[in-house]
Amino acid sequence: MGFRSAVKALILAMVLSLAISPAKANELDPENTLYLDLQYGRVIIELFPRVAPNHVNRIKELTREKFYDGIKFHRVIDGFMAQTGDPTGTGSGGSSKKDLRAEFSNIPHDRGIVSMARTNNPNSANSQFFIVFENSSFLDGKYTVFGRVVEGMEYVDQIKRGYGRSGTVRNPDIIIQMRVMADVQ
Repeated sequence: MGFRSAVKALILAMVLSLAISPAKANELDPENTLYLDLQYGRVIIELFPRVAPNHVNRIKELTREKFYDGIKFHRVIDGFMAQTGDPTGTGSGGSSKKDLRAEFSNIPHDRGIVSMARTNNPNSANSQFFIVFENSSFLDGKYTVFGRVVEGMEYVDQIKRGYGRSGTVRNPDIIIQMRVMADVQ
């Protein structure tokens, strides 16, 4: 690796570390923080507007419309992730809004990362998203990361798991409500 490449890699690493550096809830930007309330407790999600601005805007727009309130965790795979955001609860639904173009990044799909679900088309993310239970590097660079859980991962861990390879959940848990922190202060 030449000097220029090394400097570019260092700068990229510094930018990414700023984008995802650990934070406490009281240090977060209220406009870019979500409260996701489950029956087990409150999950606090830090959004990454510099990494995925269009996806962050969509999530906040739908949250402010109360789109996610009462939505099921329809696909939950033990050791992998919990997926939600489909108003039909089948995994094939979304909002009435236009699908989003991918905003892939170098942020790894580590435990607690929140990323957009999509079809085989990389530009098909709409309203569904998932929270990663365990590091899932095979997703890196293939799904748009838009945030991470900073508090309440122990509540995410309690979401009812699905059955079989599909992770379909019988009697699934729901999002009681989801809000932008700025709107509830």
